Amino acid sequence: MEDYFERLSKLKKEGKRIVFTNGCFDIIHAGHVDYLEKARSLGNFLIVGLNSDGSVRRLKGPDRPVNSQEQRKRVLEALKSVDMVIIFEEDTPERLIREIKPDVLVKGGDWSIENIVGADFVLSYGGEVYTVDFIYDTSTTKIIQKVRDGSGK
Repeated sequence: MEDYFERLSKLKKEGKRIVFTNGCFDIIHAGHVDYLEKARSLGNFLIVGLNSDGSVRRLKGPDRPVNSQEQRKRVLEALKSVDMVIIFEEDTPERLIREIKPDVLVKGGDWSIENIVGADFVLSYGGEVYTVDFIYDTSTTKIIQKVRDGSGK
């Protein structure tokens, strides 16, 4: 973790606008890619807080994640829009947000700003909080259900 924060300190001194978002990102799909590109467009450096395997199991159930945290991290790091991925063990990224102190906090359009974890903290020091609308009607849960149903549509 220290390397991450040393790097972030340098970026902040250079005046870079740090954007933070988080999620499980279990099976990467077009909706994830679009969302991450939009989040990245709000600043100069995008950090993704990635839920650990244990955290995903607690949030999504015993059959999840489909892909391990190491695999999910590797895929996210390969996306042009993502500059850094930090795995967190807790059910929410509150601690990580407080440590990073991003300029911008972003979540999907299915969240209201008052329900976004860390929003009050980010707003308290003049940071900004945004929601990004989804243009694709897809999710990892829907993909898994299609596979189970055998519908393939």
